[in-house]
Amino acid sequence: MNTDPIADYLTRVRNAIKANHRVVEIPASNLKKEITKVLFDKGYIANYKFEENGPQGSIKIALKYHPISKIPAIRTLTRVSKPGLRKYANVDSMPRVLNGLGIAILSTSKGVMTDKEARLQNVGGEVLCYVY
Repeated sequence: MNTDPIADYLTRVRNAIKANHRVVEIPASNLKKEITKVLFDKGYIANYKFEENGPQGSIKIALKYHPISKIPAIRTLTRVSKPGLRKYANVDSMPRVLNGLGIAILSTSKGVMTDKEARLQNVGGEVLCYVY
């Protein structure tokens, strides 16, 4: 029983990057799938695959590294809204990560999206994590 599956997801990715793994496997959920799609669309991961094995399924994420220097594309993954203290942001108080160089992933009423997309669609929501 895991109390914070999103923190577990981010920690597994963070640990795989520190260990220089190419692929990390994570138990799936709909929210984790949406976060994975956002990370792929913004170029932070190389590829992903959803596998339907067992009752829950899993997500296989191919991590992205610089071809020459082997520096990972994801430098930092930070969980913002926790089960004990939820963090919400409206359009006016939307966070800017590294002055626009990073992304904040939000769960809004229109789905999971980045802070820039939420500003364009004029919606606020729960700030799940920062990625840069």
